[in-house]
Amino acid sequence: MYTPFCNSINKRESVKNMNDKALTIVKWSFEIVLIIILSFMYYLNQPVRTQKVVFIPKGSINQIITQLYKRNYNVSKLDSILLRLIGSPQSGWIDMGSTYSVRGDFLYKLTTAKAALQNVTLIPGETTYIFLNQLADKLELDRDILQKEYSLQANIIEGALVPNTYKLPLGITEKELMRILIYNSKKQMQELSIKLFGTYNEKRWFHFVAIASVIQKESANIKEMPLVSSVIYNRIKKGMKLQMDGTLNYGKYSHIKITPKRIREDDSIYNTYKNRGIPEVPVCNVSFEAIKAAVFPAKTDYLYFMKSKSGGHDFSRNYSTHLRNIKHVTK
Repeated sequence: MYTPFCNSINKRESVKNMNDKALTIVKWSFEIVLIIILSFMYYLNQPVRTQKVVFIPKGSINQIITQLYKRNYNVSKLDSILLRLIGSPQSGWIDMGSTYSVRGDFLYKLTTAKAALQNVTLIPGETTYIFLNQLADKLELDRDILQKEYSLQANIIEGALVPNTYKLPLGITEKELMRILIYNSKKQMQELSIKLFGTYNEKRWFHFVAIASVIQKESANIKEMPLVSSVIYNRIKKGMKLQMDGTLNYGKYSHIKITPKRIREDDSIYNTYKNRGIPEVPVCNVSFEAIKAAVFPAKTDYLYFMKSKSGGHDFSRNYSTHLRNIKHVTK
């Protein structure tokens, strides 16, 4: 017979069971939350090795993490989620302080740190040898390692860099610096080649860079470049040697005055007094204006030019006129 007493006992047992289940759920929930917290703490304390300074491209958080992953940094999709909680990553150069960080510190620095930058200018007509010395001095790098990295990463011994003012971070490695400069320069060259020719053929492109390098060394200004280009093509067409001093301002001789003795003694490929045609390798790094002049020379009969008192050049088609121009300047 069911009695009120039994009913009361059943109710108490039912409440007790419900309380036990609630306590179990709370316990499990606490344990799960604790495991998640501990897992995050473990994850955030995992080591991440990087360069001392890291370049962060512009883009969404997912794009930034993808780019870092492609550059062999130890990052994952979970870092994209964590960055949304920490803040938005900055673009540009980030000073990590060292090559080793825990993940939490790494992610935080992506949103807050900035690297000290130095302006370094590659002037059109300057040689890579001189520019690498300049980079080594300003960024406190090893010049020999820079040269080695340039040789490893560039497809040509001269002319692979685009003249510009570069904002570069203190603390960057020689290898990373060359990777950035050569990659950006090649990208710009490919874009211009596609505009001019509709395609990019490296061998053909650097043939024009070689011509442009002579134009760059010999021209007094951008306006003169197509005229100097026409002299180069006209002399080659007639089988004449170029006999241009600027080709001897290669490498470490970039700013050395050319003398008759130097012309006699220099047996390099750059000596256009001894060798016919354009040097096989560019003399220097060139501006895009010089490349355009190499591709589109002015239509002239000029075979000679001589520096004038005004600072430019006097162009002539006859040797007798050229001699008079020389006499006029040397009076």
